[in-house]
Amino acid sequence: MNQDRVKILLQEALDENPSLFLIELSFLADNKIKVVIDGDSGVPLSECVRVSRNIEHNLDREEEDFSLEVTTPDIAHPLAVKRQYFKNLNRILKVKTNDEAYEGTLIEVTEEVITLTWKTREPKPVGKGKHTVEKTITLPYEDIKEAKVKIVF
Repeated sequence: MNQDRVKILLQEALDENPSLFLIELSFLADNKIKVVIDGDSGVPLSECVRVSRNIEHNLDREEEDFSLEVTTPDIAHPLAVKRQYFKNLNRILKVKTNDEAYEGTLIEVTEEVITLTWKTREPKPVGKGKHTVEKTITLPYEDIKEAKVKIVF
C-alpha cells in the first residue's frame, strides 16, 4: 500500500473544504485504511462520501486490494486535536489531567491553553451552611491527558 499516495489524496480532499480537518489516519492489517475526519461545524455524510471517493477512485484495486473507511469521531471519542476544542466552545467538557479531573463549561480556547468554568457548593467562610461559588481553571494542552464532551439530555 502506497501510504504517501493515500496521504496526498486525503489532503487534496480536505483542501476542498477548509472546515474539515484530520483526526486520524491509520493503515491497519490486510490493507485496511481508516480515516477519521471532523469539521468546524460537524461533517455531513456527503463529505465523508466525497473524501472516500477522492481516495478510492485514485487508487488502483487491480494493483493492490484495500478497504477504506472514512468516519467522524463518535461522541465518546476524546478530543484529539486543538481545533476540536475551538469547535466545542461553550460546551461542557470532562477533562482529566495527571493530578485531577474537572468538569466545566469550556469558555476560552487559545493556541496554548483552555479555560473551564463551573459552579460548586462550598462551606461558607464564616458561619454554617454552604454557598455557591464559581470556579475557573486554565489548563495548558500538555497537562490534559483526556478531554471529552459531556452529553447533556
